[in-house]
Amino acid sequence: MKRTTLVIMAAGLGSRFGSGIKQLEPFGPNGEIIMDYSIHDALEAGFDRIVFIIRKSLEKDFREIIGNRIEKIADVAYAFQEIDNLPDGFTVPEGRVKPWGTGQAILSCKDLVDSPFVVINADDYYGKEAFVKLHDFLVTASPLQDKLNFCMAGFILGNTLSDNGSVTRGICHVDRENHLLDVKETHDIYKLETGAGVPDGAGGYRTVDTASNVSMNMWGFTPEIFAILEDGFKDFLSRSGGELTSEYLLPTIVDSLIASGKAQVTMLETQDKWFGVTYKEDKETVVNSFRELIAAGVYPERLYE
Repeated sequence: MKRTTLVIMAAGLGSRFGSGIKQLEPFGPNGEIIMDYSIHDALEAGFDRIVFIIRKSLEKDFREIIGNRIEKIADVAYAFQEIDNLPDGFTVPEGRVKPWGTGQAILSCKDLVDSPFVVINADDYYGKEAFVKLHDFLVTASPLQDKLNFCMAGFILGNTLSDNGSVTRGICHVDRENHLLDVKETHDIYKLETGAGVPDGAGGYRTVDTASNVSMNMWGFTPEIFAILEDGFKDFLSRSGGELTSEYLLPTIVDSLIASGKAQVTMLETQDKWFGVTYKEDKETVVNSFRELIAAGVYPERLYE
């Protein structure tokens, strides 16, 4: 069977979460963080290697809180996403403090990944179903003759909203074979009593279908993506590298690959309920959600003995 890797993006600043490092915040009954549950589900689904993408300044805390523990049960490697890790000829604009987005994050591990891989956010809980579906796709999918063959987990929008503020989601459109047609980044989606909506500029909301499929940055790629990311990052920096907040984002990259006919992306729908820590106020919800999953027998009280 093909080797498969789980790549976890954990270098973001998490400004809306407030003080502290949200990727390392404990949520489980024995101090488990969200990544513990994602790794547990990934190993159970058949993934056999974990690559953490972090900032160098986080390495000591990261290893102490989770890395050293995971190294005992899986093959682990570290990649570092730094703001000044740029191609030759480019420099960081004065005043910029945040990394360059999820596209740069994945590019930072290009020398560590030589197998099909799934990428996830460190601070999102995805559920078991998506890991199984994406793993099975990666180990059984055949190469296509004229384009790259990728996949993504499609979550139901209504299962991904926060009670504590707006979220950004990549709303997906697919054809009859569940091949992705496009991903449209939609900002400021609020959970409403009547469903979901985005501000309409006139004091109200424009309705967003809660049954829509959305991307939660859970993608299945093959190593061929790295050469595309390298070329695309240079183009991005040439156009937007002088801006202080511009980001090189995976949904935009994938959308471009689909539009140009360079990739086919199969959306694999999951009914699992997402939860995460976009806001500090989300912590109580996440803690309670893990308690409920443990009570229901989805997870043991202690993930790792």
